[in-house]
Amino acid sequence: MFKVVHRLAGRCAVVSGQSCCSPASAKLHLGVVAVCQKPAHRHRPADLPEMPSCDFKPGEYKGMSKERIMEIRRKNCNPMTMKITYYKKPVFLHQGYMQWLWDFDGNRYLDLFAGVATVSVGHCHPKVAAALQRQLNKLWHTTNIYVNPTLHEYSEKLASHLPDPLKVVYLTNSGSEANDLAMLMARLHTGNFDLLTLRGSYHGGTQQTMGLTSNSSYKYPIATSSGCTHTMCPDVFRGPWGGSHCRDSPVQTTRQCSCAQGHCMANDQYIGQLKETFATSVPSRIAGFFGEPIQGMGGAVQYPKNYLKEAYQLVRERGGVCIADEVQTGFGRTGSHFWGFQGHDVLPDMVTMAKGIGDGFPMGAVVTTPEIAASFAKAFHFNTFGGGPLACAVASSVLDTIKEDGTQQNSHNVGTYLMTELAKLRDTYEIIGDVRGKGLQIGVEMVTNKASRDPLSPEAMSEIFEDIKEMGVLIGKGGVYGQAFRIQPPMCITKEDVKFFLAVFKKAIQRYMDKE
Repeated sequence: MFKVVHRLAGRCAVVSGQSCCSPASAKLHLGVVAVCQKPAHRHRPADLPEMPSCDFKPGEYKGMSKERIMEIRRKNCNPMTMKITYYKKPVFLHQGYMQWLWDFDGNRYLDLFAGVATVSVGHCHPKVAAALQRQLNKLWHTTNIYVNPTLHEYSEKLASHLPDPLKVVYLTNSGSEANDLAMLMARLHTGNFDLLTLRGSYHGGTQQTMGLTSNSSYKYPIATSSGCTHTMCPDVFRGPWGGSHCRDSPVQTTRQCSCAQGHCMANDQYIGQLKETFATSVPSRIAGFFGEPIQGMGGAVQYPKNYLKEAYQLVRERGGVCIADEVQTGFGRTGSHFWGFQGHDVLPDMVTMAKGIGDGFPMGAVVTTPEIAASFAKAFHFNTFGGGPLACAVASSVLDTIKEDGTQQNSHNVGTYLMTELAKLRDTYEIIGDVRGKGLQIGVEMVTNKASRDPLSPEAMSEIFEDIKEMGVLIGKGGVYGQAFRIQPPMCITKEDVKFFLAVFKKAIQRYMDKE
């Protein structure tokens, strides 16, 4: 009989048969045995529960050494690759399955960052992998100069998940490319040039989309896209205004307010700032407004409930179109809705998407109205790989899997439980300033103290971040000041997984506090 060694335990435990994936898809993986895994943390805290069991057997890593890989990484990979590498001791990943990742040494990690919110239904999900294999045996590549069924089948299926009149699809390879294209479409359709977005936003890394992105860490000292203006982010925790029932989330800020039910003073103030931007910083006619329903790289920042609705109206009064950037919030991640914009009760003119669209397979899309799409046809535009057969087969399977596995509902249920439990830790520890989000798009903002709301130092953030990894959990970081932990896991995680993470997170916070 195979045994599994939990990576934090110094002993073996016989596999109990518990699946490492959501109940809806558990039936796919019965009969798979677990592999013996080495402990990664020799001094496991006695009060830390064992990592939930997993019935998947990863293969043994037999590739090049860590030292050789790092030598190549430094010599042959662009220096940016080293600059963005997480952790003092990098994680050398070998294999993934659903919400789990294994490193070269066979250590197992609970993945709560999903390759930057990209793995939607699970690493190497069997249904998606099977769809990819079927297409691999038919046709790998063709372009839109020919007619292939996968592009058309997927475009129709994707459009069916969006409300009228958002029914025209253009497929790309990434979110940056989708947003770059949406910028062009907005300018072509309106005949205007200026675009507006929020401070703290992230919309891509192309030279055009870097103009939209509002975070100095992603800015180069050269001219990027002109005509991009950033208005104040309506952040009800860190911003100048906020209250106790501003946002659409199971958890509110601890800031107090005296607003009457149905009215939000903070929203009025932030809309006032937007009006000030219109009066001072852009022409009377603009091309459009980009907005993430929940800021991703910004640290899962949420706005007052009616902010986007009022902002859309102001933008349209000035001739602009409204673009919802769903690269991180789409495909059921927010739980309550399939698209993040639906939670704001707005209807955008364009929707951009990527990441979860392909469960890790490179793909993106712009979905818009027939009228805006017609403006794009004024010249030729060609994309060699956008909408290729492999990508469309994968993305089509992702849509099916979300429905069949109940992924969106799981995101809502597990995410709500996680946020409410994190809020209890916020109320216990002075350095946890805010917990926010919807579904499995979650941010935890760290502060020096609750009174000042000053960001926790980068050194302190890194110490906690490293400790969480050493105990077997991978999360992300974000925020303008790098002050927020990001939790955006594959949407197949379970309540048992969350309980383990909560114990790990609490232990990491407590160990940091004990040193102070």
